[in-house]
Amino acid sequence: MPPRTGWRSFYTEVKDVLGEGHQGPSPGRTDMVATSLWGVRMVPGAVGLVVLNPGIAGGRRPISFSAGASSVFGRGGSSRKEKLSLQDIAELIQARACQRVVVMVGAGISTPSGIPDFRSPRSGLYSNLQQYDLPYPEAIFELAFFSHNPKPFFTLAKELYLRNYRPNIIHYFLRLLHDKGLLLRLYTQNIDGLERVSGIPASKLVEAHGSFASATCTVCRRPSPGKDIWADVSVDRIPRCPVCTGVVKPDIVFFGEALPQRFLLHVVDFPMADLLLILGTSLEVEPFASLSEAVRSSVPRLLINRDLVGPFAWRPRGTDVVQLGDVVQGVERLVELLGWTEELQELVQQETDKLHGQDR
Repeated sequence: MPPRTGWRSFYTEVKDVLGEGHQGPSPGRTDMVATSLWGVRMVPGAVGLVVLNPGIAGGRRPISFSAGASSVFGRGGSSRKEKLSLQDIAELIQARACQRVVVMVGAGISTPSGIPDFRSPRSGLYSNLQQYDLPYPEAIFELAFFSHNPKPFFTLAKELYLRNYRPNIIHYFLRLLHDKGLLLRLYTQNIDGLERVSGIPASKLVEAHGSFASATCTVCRRPSPGKDIWADVSVDRIPRCPVCTGVVKPDIVFFGEALPQRFLLHVVDFPMADLLLILGTSLEVEPFASLSEAVRSSVPRLLINRDLVGPFAWRPRGTDVVQLGDVVQGVERLVELLGWTEELQELVQQETDKLHGQDR
């Protein structure tokens, strides 16, 4: 059956993201991964298939990993007689056996920076939002609610912007991975932008749920730099388009919206990865969560997290390593085993001094 008008293959989409001069996967490989992960070979030009949809299983795990998916990503298991440990992961990195590290992170890496969980009734931010009669916390990221009442979202945006939150040791550990040439890509669910502030270049980031770095008019679709909205937001005004007066919305992905085109880089990155590091995430929101199964079955997966989540709980592999508890402490333990403690402390001090200088 011929593809629908306006639809493009995953191969074409991925090549567009990579740009000229970059070697991507073959068309057959790309479409095989796409078929297994998404169930289709074709996507709308705006990547409209890949959306955050709260109507599908409450936004959780709508993807079925059938035999097709297992044949691409592996069913798990390992020929190793002993399970890997955190020490083993450190030794693999030290020996340069892992040089293409893909990282997945969630809100758990930002809470040590003081960013509150807006869904928690105990947080001041949640209490502040209640004056706007949110039917439930997630409504703040729903287009239907935003279209008739954008004020709560911009209250959240102001909180994130004006509080001047800073990266913590976890962000700088990821920066150190980049500085050492080990970071293939960092996939983040966070919208706080702390990965950028820590010095990780945009080329190494996939901000799966968008960022405040850019904004778009909700009416005429005129793009603008994200910084252009802050003069209004800081004084509790709704930012308006200078052309059509429509509301200007930061390019944060709301439920039901297409994910950024860069998210398609997972088709290239995860098959290439030789280590998957997952930090501070519940692995509940799709399609981000399913990426945890997209590396080859022989590739070690390291989870540093408060809880046992996702496939680490219901379909573990023999190459999995799990470090449960406080995420900062888990990262510090890995850094200690790597022998990077002093180097990381110097980086944190250097970047902290730089940020303080910018504040003056």
